[in-house]
Amino acid sequence: MNAIPAAQSAGTSFVIQGREVRLPVVVRDACSGAATYVVAADAARRLIPAALELAQPWPGRALCSIAAIQYRDNDLGDYNEVSIAFFVRERGRGRGLPYVGTIADVLRGRVATYIRHLPVNQSFTCEAGRMIWGFPKTVERIEFAAGDARATCALYMDGAHVLTLALARGGTRRLPESALTTYSLIDGVPHRTAFSSAGDGVGFHLGGAELTLGSHPIADELRTLGLPKRALMTMWMEHMRGRFEAAVPL
Repeated sequence: MNAIPAAQSAGTSFVIQGREVRLPVVVRDACSGAATYVVAADAARRLIPAALELAQPWPGRALCSIAAIQYRDNDLGDYNEVSIAFFVRERGRGRGLPYVGTIADVLRGRVATYIRHLPVNQSFTCEAGRMIWGFPKTVERIEFAAGDARATCALYMDGAHVLTLALARGGTRRLPESALTTYSLIDGVPHRTAFSSAGDGVGFHLGGAELTLGSHPIADELRTLGLPKRALMTMWMEHMRGRFEAAVPL
């Protein structure tokens, strides 16, 4: 993803649309829901950079996450976001136990992600995400509704329905701050971004999601993975907090 030339960087700060953004970028409050799916590894492999390899829970299977986030208090503003990502490792790095430990590592936040698509509904966070981290953000129509027991997020791009994700809302667990990693491309070069995440009002479910795909090419891309299908697991965080550091080339 090419950087947007209208933004200029200076050290650990960036000037975007006339506004300074300093790193780390802090998320003070957001709610989020994510569904994790077991998908065909051969199809998923075509959607990630060559520098990365899929984290496979079983031979021939990979893990894809579809998440919906509503940012309430964030250095980049209040906005809605949809993330389509794969669980990955850097190629050539130690894997630990093959297959057996992958699901446990995912649950513990030890496996990184590669973000394939990251639509948002505001231009400032789109430009900031692309400039600072190379995140594949685009400005789209995202409808997010959270009821008492269920949350629903619908994504539309180019006038077409891409997907609707509905999942259970609520939980009583608290997740302590964890160090995580995500990967993206800046001018075609893979970069690693360290970030942290913590949350309150967290709930986990086996299955627990309903995914509907529309007519957009991204919906067709998801179909090549074998979606829609039953989710392996879903997670809800009523109050998520986080910090995003600078992107570093591999």
